[in-house]
Amino acid sequence: MKWYLVDAEGCTLGRLSTVVARHLIGKHRADYAPHKDLGDHVIVVNAGKVNVTGRKRDQKIYRWYTGYPGGLKELPLRKALVSHPERVVEWAVQGMLPKTRLGSRMIRKLKVYAGAQHPHEAQRPVPLDASAARKSA
Repeated sequence: MKWYLVDAEGCTLGRLSTVVARHLIGKHRADYAPHKDLGDHVIVVNAGKVNVTGRKRDQKIYRWYTGYPGGLKELPLRKALVSHPERVVEWAVQGMLPKTRLGSRMIRKLKVYAGAQHPHEAQRPVPLDASAARKSA
């Protein structure tokens, strides 16, 4: 298992998520098999500086149900990027993983941090090229 480091600064959320999900699933490996967890660990830093295109920042709303009567919760993307930017990246990547026990195991290998610091230097993460996710000027 390898550890990869991705800098999300200037990256588009969806394109960044596809790069990260591909490495969590293990599709970049020659020995990929859909029934095995062959993916690597991915660390995403600067999640607070991720970009979204179009009017998603104003229109996208995350919804979930707490399980209690009247327990529908809503969180607009604009507020989520301010309060919990790491959750935005986690939710985007989780939506691209399998909806099975295998997907639950894969999402545990994702570490997201809002700032540039992370506590995983001992794993010696390799920088992952996310140039396809960068916004072209």
